[in-house]
Amino acid sequence: MTAPRLTVRAVRTTAVEVPMTYTLGTSAEAVRAAPLLLVDLETEEGITGHSYLFCYLPAAAPALACLMSEVERTVKGECVAPVELAARLNKRFTLVNVQGLVRMALAALDVAAWDALARAAGLPLAVYLGGTVKPIPAYNSCGLGLMAPQAVADEAEKLLAGGFRAVKLRLGYPTLEADLAAVHAVRKRIPRDIAVMVDFNQALSVADALRRGRALDGEGIYWIEEPIRHDDYAGAAQLASELATPIQIGENFSGPRAMAEALAVNACDYVMPDLARIDGVTGWQHATALAAARGIEMSSHLYPEVSAHLLAVTPTCHWLEYVDWANAILEEPLRIEDGNARVADRPGNGLSWDKSAVARYLARG
Repeated sequence: MTAPRLTVRAVRTTAVEVPMTYTLGTSAEAVRAAPLLLVDLETEEGITGHSYLFCYLPAAAPALACLMSEVERTVKGECVAPVELAARLNKRFTLVNVQGLVRMALAALDVAAWDALARAAGLPLAVYLGGTVKPIPAYNSCGLGLMAPQAVADEAEKLLAGGFRAVKLRLGYPTLEADLAAVHAVRKRIPRDIAVMVDFNQALSVADALRRGRALDGEGIYWIEEPIRHDDYAGAAQLASELATPIQIGENFSGPRAMAEALAVNACDYVMPDLARIDGVTGWQHATALAAARGIEMSSHLYPEVSAHLLAVTPTCHWLEYVDWANAILEEPLRIEDGNARVADRPGNGLSWDKSAVARYLARG
């Protein structure tokens, strides 16, 4: 397909802080509001592409906005061609090192650029990328943080609304016994055929991960996510080899090269790249090829609206991680029906801002 001819006119950002429906209690921190940076890529032809970044900390939003200003200075007047723009931006930021917040900023532009192209072509992003609009299996990852067992079980029931057939539980309590108590409470409350994933958010040493992982092997857990430091691929490979429960990593892959390094040492059973860290839509396409070459099932991390389109063109498509954090500022949030994400059959990646809601949740200070 011939790409529409578009020219970058401006890159604008808006920081918002959206209250979460459920507190995200992880082993690192309890998060009650989602700090998001909305990114608009305006073109001379009147087409605007959208993306957003989950900033983790409110203090990161101004830094990312500043980086996006430099991105704008670098690409203003250029053709909206994601691969070429990425090359230009990587060269511009070479001395800073294209990692961390810089990589996130460049990914945000890439996502917005692909959105603009799909909108100009009048096609949903999945179709523009050569696929079809289809339902994607989703698990609910909105809550299930570190809480008392009864509270976790109560929340698990609520998260099945919408027909979800899978939920994710955060672990990493001070003791193994507390981890197991949370798992048992959830298992007693929800149907046995509901898949339960667990996420340690890098809380454990390799030795502790082995000990807790062996205990979880008898609990019917679907996967164990990021039990140890994200870049300890040797340690992750040991866990994948010695534990019966599959190991899931990938949200912290810094570009496709990091994913290739992890796969080369068999560091995991599944992968779940993050759109903002894998280099956006362009990087995701490289990641799908890596996963397909090894027959590794590939899920998404956050950004469900865009990720649903990308999983539709992923040969080893596995699970969409669903969070509702951006719903409050979207004109049309991603729909979940019978446990599947239903991508709307409209041009672009599914992101359009509700301007009144954006004004209501503008970040202060």
